Amino acid sequence: MRLTLCDVGPRDGLQNEAETLEPVTRAELVNRLAAAGLPRVEAVSFVRADRVPQMAGAEEVVAGIERRAGTEYSGLVLNEQGYERFRESGLDRVNATLGATEEFNRRNGNASLDEAIARVDRILAAAPEPVTVTLSVAFGCPFEGRVDPGRVAELAARFEGAEVVLADTIGVAVPSEVRTLVQRTGAAGFHGHNTRNTGYANALAAVEAGAAVLDASCGGVGGCPFAPKATGNIATEDLVYMLHGMGIETGIELAALVETAAWLAEALGKELPGQTYKAGTFAPIAA
Repeated sequence: MRLTLCDVGPRDGLQNEAETLEPVTRAELVNRLAAAGLPRVEAVSFVRADRVPQMAGAEEVVAGIERRAGTEYSGLVLNEQGYERFRESGLDRVNATLGATEEFNRRNGNASLDEAIARVDRILAAAPEPVTVTLSVAFGCPFEGRVDPGRVAELAARFEGAEVVLADTIGVAVPSEVRTLVQRTGAAGFHGHNTRNTGYANALAAVEAGAAVLDASCGGVGGCPFAPKATGNIATEDLVYMLHGMGIETGIELAALVETAAWLAEALGKELPGQTYKAGTFAPIAA
């Protein structure tokens, strides 16, 4: 079995950090992740710099990427203006994101749920590139509470032609919920946060339910600026350690990923939530 892991560290990982890294440093992170064998890296988001200053200079980041064969480079957009910037950048895959609730869309994208759906529909109609549709707060919303799985299933069905990823944006899901909703929606992927220490179990439940794409963030950095108390994504190197130990292939060089997490901790000037970069690899599953 082989999975596609997408490292969202350069985007979701850094957007919630107090320290804003320069575009050249963010491009180096992208390049280090690609060199470690990540099959997909979410390099930037094309959003307003006044709303998310950590993501300013997306075009500069893209200009600093040293393209590697075998790595797909994606960019996140919320609307058509973001998609136009994405299209001009020449990245490989667009990640069109919307929330599963009314209030989250208003806080995160300044749109109603219906408006957010219409935006994604227009992007899907216009884009010749592969499209991922990420459904944020698919399991719980910081403003509306628990999200009806039926609503998420209806949303996922609307975007049948795209790669649909279910996001546990605030880290409230448990494995049984993830397994059930991935099976019900047929979602291709899962994006988990480890806010309540269920993120890795949730990722494994998603794989058991048929998901072939998992999002994670180098060092476990991350969070959403518009979701109170949202903390980091699951750490890519911790996830890879678990998957490789279970015999699930990723194509990623774990040692290089651990080195990248240590480099990122130094760049941010703090210890990161990930564990494997601090503990080190273990010889029997160090590949």
